[in-house]
Amino acid sequence: MTVTPSTPAAGALAVPAPAWFISDLHLTPEMPRTLASFERVLERAAQGARALFILGDFFEFWVGDEEADSPFAAQVATMLRQLAGRGVQVYLMHGNRDFLLGQRFARAAGAALLPDPTVIECAGQRVVLSHGDMLCTDDERYMKFRRWTRKRWVQRAFLSLPLTLRLRVARRLRADSEAGRADQARRDAPPDYGDTTPHAVAALLRDSHAPVLVHGHTHRPARHESPEGVRWVLTDWDLDGKRPRAAVLQLDANGFHVLPQVD
Repeated sequence: MTVTPSTPAAGALAVPAPAWFISDLHLTPEMPRTLASFERVLERAAQGARALFILGDFFEFWVGDEEADSPFAAQVATMLRQLAGRGVQVYLMHGNRDFLLGQRFARAAGAALLPDPTVIECAGQRVVLSHGDMLCTDDERYMKFRRWTRKRWVQRAFLSLPLTLRLRVARRLRADSEAGRADQARRDAPPDYGDTTPHAVAALLRDSHAPVLVHGHTHRPARHESPEGVRWVLTDWDLDGKRPRAAVLQLDANGFHVLPQVD
């Protein structure tokens, strides 16, 4: 199912605690250690969580829900469905890599699709959730790309292409993205390049009537404070590379805290 967008007027989505938050796993068959780590986290979640929020870029790319029939996606869906079957609510939010993820996969996973942003009420706290790419408003090139790719007619045109062609386009875009990041590193780009902008964060907190924001996307895990509220940035996951990283943010009666890194 798709959860109705939450607004200050309509109220927030009530969520039981403890709630776990993760994002940017970029799952792919080429990253087996990351998938194995995620599976271990789900085993822990079955014991220690009441809700799991996956805030975008769950998969490295997703070019249409035909992918739900692939052995890899079916394996991941089964893992999530088993968690949901043990009483943990599972929520998925689109990211910039998997914004075409649809109901076919969500049903197979026993998960609910969330709009971006979504406001929740959990453990006595009002929190706004986002993937985070919508907050990077200084990156004009990406924001233009984002606006176009979210248009329904553009998505319908893309989904009408043969699956093999869509996969080729996705792999090319991924290669271009990796090359762009490498070029930024060589050019010694400013530390805040590609990060969220303060005015976008402040506007989202204000419009959501929420004192806390949780998001991913930027791969800059941290806790930030501002006059508008607190911003938790989730880490990306990579247990197959040279710098292993994976973490879960938990919200319970004692507030937010990062669970020890899993390996």
